[in-house]
Amino acid sequence: MVDTVLVAYATTSGATQEIAEVIAQSLRDGGFSVALERAARVRSLEGYRAIVLGAPPYVFRLHRDAKRFLSRHRRQLGERPVAIFAGGPFGSDTTGDAWDKVRAHLDRELARFSWFTPVTIEVVGGRFDPARLRFPFSWLPGLRQMPASDLRDWAAIRSWADGLPARLELGAAR
Repeated sequence: MVDTVLVAYATTSGATQEIAEVIAQSLRDGGFSVALERAARVRSLEGYRAIVLGAPPYVFRLHRDAKRFLSRHRRQLGERPVAIFAGGPFGSDTTGDAWDKVRAHLDRELARFSWFTPVTIEVVGGRFDPARLRFPFSWLPGLRQMPASDLRDWAAIRSWADGLPARLELGAAR
């Protein structure tokens, strides 16, 4: 198996895709071959040595495309190391408690896949833009009136991505 890494992501408003792009670029900068795909479009994991999956919680549940990815590729995921990342809190609540709640929701959702044990799970800050709300959330005045925010820490995301080769047991880049 070649050392190509698949960075797959589930996204609703594009925030997780942006994080996935930074992770993929960081791996490429490290000399690794990387494929970047929406999780819903991945049909097979053949040819991938390791997987990095952007699996954001969405309304306190794992994004449906991430759940489908995990279910569809169950057998192949069990044969490869997998890292998970997810957007975290957004808005004005930047306390550790908010981060812990997001991680607890993510852990609870991933526990539904009892056969699945990622080598690492990282919660990064989230982004919220009321202009990107989709139905039915676009109809909720409280959400529409919230200020836009972006708590993604790009330096921390790159640092986590830089540590992935060791966690995913990729070996030296070619």
